[in-house]
Amino acid sequence: MTGTSVEAATGASTVRRARLAHVPSPPSWTDPVQDPGPVPVPVPRNGGIVPMSLRSVHFVMPGGVDDPAAPSGGNAYDRRVRLDLPGFGWRVRGLPVPGDWPRPDDAARAELARVLRRLPDGAVVLLDGLVACGVPETVVPEAERLRMAVLVHLPLGDETGLDPAVAAELDARERTVLRAVPAVVATSDWAVRRLVSHHGLDPGRVHVAAPGADIAPLAPGTDGVSHLVCVAAVTPRKGQHRLVEALAAVADLPWTCECVGGLGQDPAYVDRLRALIARHGLEERLVLAGPRAGADLDAAYASADLMVLTSYAETYGMAVTEALARGIPVLATDVGGLPEAVGRAPDGGVPGILVPPEDPVALAAELRGWFREADVRRRLKAAARGRRAALNGWASTAQSLAGVLHRLPGEPRSAA
Repeated sequence: MTGTSVEAATGASTVRRARLAHVPSPPSWTDPVQDPGPVPVPVPRNGGIVPMSLRSVHFVMPGGVDDPAAPSGGNAYDRRVRLDLPGFGWRVRGLPVPGDWPRPDDAARAELARVLRRLPDGAVVLLDGLVACGVPETVVPEAERLRMAVLVHLPLGDETGLDPAVAAELDARERTVLRAVPAVVATSDWAVRRLVSHHGLDPGRVHVAAPGADIAPLAPGTDGVSHLVCVAAVTPRKGQHRLVEALAAVADLPWTCECVGGLGQDPAYVDRLRALIARHGLEERLVLAGPRAGADLDAAYASADLMVLTSYAETYGMAVTEALARGIPVLATDVGGLPEAVGRAPDGGVPGILVPPEDPVALAAELRGWFREADVRRRLKAAARGRRAALNGWASTAQSLAGVLHRLPGEPRSAA
């Protein structure tokens, strides 16, 4: 999405994703009604478009999905496919459910139960995994009468910094939910493999619908080399402390760095990060800019010569494709779905550099190479522009998701 960032800010729960806020969205329906069945789409007077009927899908999402003050990558994905699914035969009834997901209080559980209970038997339901996967006691019984698919943005137990006991509990709850529904949707091929192997799922029931990207104007950058931008919520999973350590090791180089992303998800981590920046004397060169959206985010990207991302875990990495959609090369950790997001240009060129996780030394070495080797910069920039032209749009995402919904069994099924 031009001018939006999936990683630019974040919500407040431990597993809550970096938020994106300004994509326009249609109205949401908090009280579902009986599905009236196929709805005919008016045929244009010129007769140039074949008429199509829309089926209804009830989309259960986190309550803050439309909150401009709570941008998030998962929310960005949800909002965009809600807009685009009608083009592939599905009218979307948005059902945002407030709560501190995936560990809600009793009131939020009761509201989710009420929302699902009011749906007619056999209704098609798409559930955001952040809401669904932590509450099998609510979701699994309804899977016996509803045609459910669960969209997993990040496996719950993969969030960095969770207490091991909490992570294990969330992991077990997620496994119960995913085994009970006929279809699971993940956001990368890596995530599909991860879910199948980790939860013992039938591979035929797990599908990929990778995030799309909107091509944006080419970023002019600053001087072509020295200004770095990291677009990610400031949380332990995004690993900004490793970026600080790497930049401290190359303090002799003339870099500046702007970290764009929410500061409210883990205030203690933000405090530690600020202390680390101060300890290395980098306050004037490394800025925690907070969340950005719209023209402000566009400006941050426009000034970037290199995008950096030091995550511990990513199922895809939408901020990477946002950068590539502007022709900005990427330096990132080699984790999860990030290699898929980086991808290749049509001529085989790689528009980024991937470094091992937990290795600030390797990150610092690649930064030195970026500064000192003009040929490396030229190669990466050319590959980034080639990758930009080849990125799939969000229509491809919606088409993949629509295909999963169309293939849901005609009759609800119980747990596998």
